[in-house]
Amino acid sequence: MKFIHTADLHLDSPLRGLSAYADAPAERLRTATRDAFHNLVTQAIDEQVDFMVIAGDVYDGDWKDFNTGLFFVRQMGRLRHAGIPVYLLYGNHDADSEMTRGLELPDNVYVFSSRKAETFRIEDKKVALHGRSFKVAATTENLLPTYPEPEIGWLNIGVLHTALEGNAEHAKYAPCSVAELQAKGYQYWALGHVHEHWMQRGDVTIAYPGNLQGRHIRELGARGALLVSAEGGEITEVDRLEVDVLRWHALEVDISELSDRRGAIRAAGLALERALDATPAHLPLAVRVLFTGRSAAHMALVADEGQLRQEVVAQAVALDPERVWIEKVRVASEALTTEQLPYNYETQESLADLAGLTLVAKDDPDFVQSLQADWLGLLEKLPHEVLQASPELQALRQDPLAQVPDRLRQAAPLLMGRVVQSADSSS
Repeated sequence: MKFIHTADLHLDSPLRGLSAYADAPAERLRTATRDAFHNLVTQAIDEQVDFMVIAGDVYDGDWKDFNTGLFFVRQMGRLRHAGIPVYLLYGNHDADSEMTRGLELPDNVYVFSSRKAETFRIEDKKVALHGRSFKVAATTENLLPTYPEPEIGWLNIGVLHTALEGNAEHAKYAPCSVAELQAKGYQYWALGHVHEHWMQRGDVTIAYPGNLQGRHIRELGARGALLVSAEGGEITEVDRLEVDVLRWHALEVDISELSDRRGAIRAAGLALERALDATPAHLPLAVRVLFTGRSAAHMALVADEGQLRQEVVAQAVALDPERVWIEKVRVASEALTTEQLPYNYETQESLADLAGLTLVAKDDPDFVQSLQADWLGLLEKLPHEVLQASPELQALRQDPLAQVPDRLRQAAPLLMGRVVQSADSSS
């Protein structure tokens, strides 16, 4: 006997972080969560599973587009035609959803009550499924004590939408502990709510499948569901089913051994190529590039981060514009100390003086006042439409006394970067 355990479908939840990427295929991104669930239903039919368990959060909160609900009904209909029943528990997002209250589901879908814990029995398989749906989103009490005792001699599956103990990433809905789950006497706990895959095997198997599709950079790597096999009332095997259609990836590029901007860009391109090679060919990647390490190239990178992003995007486009998109580029590297810079003594001394000036200049009222007067003079000469197009310039003009020290602090690394670039080109 085998079944699929899934949770946290969040149908039609938007993928965040790629909207500003001009070449990202909008339709492919918009339907990613649907496509992932369609893939799962297809696998359930191909595997001829005995049933499917959905442990909460089919929908994405108070989503009012009934096309989302109709899509879910169609997928349930596909399972009905294949003779596969579905045991559905509503989670915190479903409790807020109009679809939960307004759509009639096919007769192969059994929904756990929200009034009290309920048991569904599959007589010929000797399987008992116990669960309780959320009535309201903010269900913060422990629901576990309301679950019934196990059916002796049967395979008991507990279905629960819970934060579980020690998980700070998710809201503490229906909290309980691992020890409490183990003590209940069920053989398998089909959990939902936490979006990362996690499992503990033993006499009692406790598992989160994770969500079906990563939706932003905090949901990295492969996503999917669990295919659970059982025999004689015991869980014998649990396999992951990967069904996602786009994968998020955090790419660290160590520039410790590099001395210039060009080398750092090339290193990012090579790292992107390796990431693509390690990913199944049908899956695109949404990548955040993070430059790390202590390097002489650091100042050149921070000197113009907007241009840096475009250069990294160019590396991605050259590799495969259909498979890799840059979500963000971050510079988390550090500059070398003046003692480490590969320049002559005179250059090092000059850079040390410049670094010192940038640190203390913002605390020099005479210098700040002089700079403020210069900036105001320039701002007065700018056309009105230029000021309207730049909130930063408007803020500087309206409150220069508050803005000047902060602008000076931001300008310091840019100035240092230009000096380092100049030193690179002359050495």
